[in-house]
Amino acid sequence: MSEFVNGETLVGQIVRDYPEAAPVLMSIGMHCLGCPASQMESLADAARVHGYQPEDVVKAVNDAIAKKAEEK
Repeated sequence: MSEFVNGETLVGQIVRDYPEAAPVLMSIGMHCLGCPASQMESLADAARVHGYQPEDVVKAVNDAIAKKAEEK
């Protein structure tokens, strides 16, 4: 599987580059995807803040991006 993002990728960058990842992020409680903090917060840090293992969130986001890429 391709890795489009990793734990160090900023949440704001993910939402800009891969809008298909937004539903995954929102489903784990990241409702403020456009707030200033998301522009400077890594995916791993955001996952921890919301009580999730970073590697699980990275995998879910990459899976969503890969699925969208396959549809194209």
